[in-house]
Amino acid sequence: MSKNLIGPELQRVIDLIGKLPGLGPRSARRVALHLLKRPDTLLAPLSVALAEAAEAITKCSVCGTFDTTDPCTVCSAPNRDLSTICVVQDVPDLWALERAGSFRGRYHILGGVLSALDGVDPEHLNIDNLIRRAAEPEVKEVIIALSATVDGQTTAHYLSDRLDHLPVTVTRLAQGVPMGGELDHLDEGTLTAALMSRRGLD
Repeated sequence: MSKNLIGPELQRVIDLIGKLPGLGPRSARRVALHLLKRPDTLLAPLSVALAEAAEAITKCSVCGTFDTTDPCTVCSAPNRDLSTICVVQDVPDLWALERAGSFRGRYHILGGVLSALDGVDPEHLNIDNLIRRAAEPEVKEVIIALSATVDGQTTAHYLSDRLDHLPVTVTRLAQGVPMGGELDHLDEGTLTAALMSRRGLD
């Protein structure tokens, strides 16, 4: 479709929607038109919600998740187990584990995994802060809960090496996580099984 047929305001909306993961130009046009056809029930409430989110939501300075408070709700909860930190790749993985309801410790979001192909090096990830947190006297275990991909396993071993000088036990998720599987795509029962049968990193 020629961009000349679309006004600049609508084209900007389409271009921005097209930047979302999994949405190409055609899907972005469909989403934009769907919103425009429902201005009162979708478009206006969505614009208000996005504006409020941009104003209120911040990144937790402790674990790296998004919340309206800093530290976030999980980090500041008095009933969390301070002795255990669960390391995940990104925010959806934290959400998936919280849905499972089987982990009561604290989290740490790396912001990705090491990848030579994508040019992701250790300095691009939230690793130094993890080492500082793991050195806190109350921390006894660090669970590496990364996806069972080549990059995820490479990152897990790198983190294990970085944590080796600390008096903490480093474990990883075990059965229930298939090779190539991503945490956000697993059901709550599978995640619970993986947490319960975690084992030490070789």
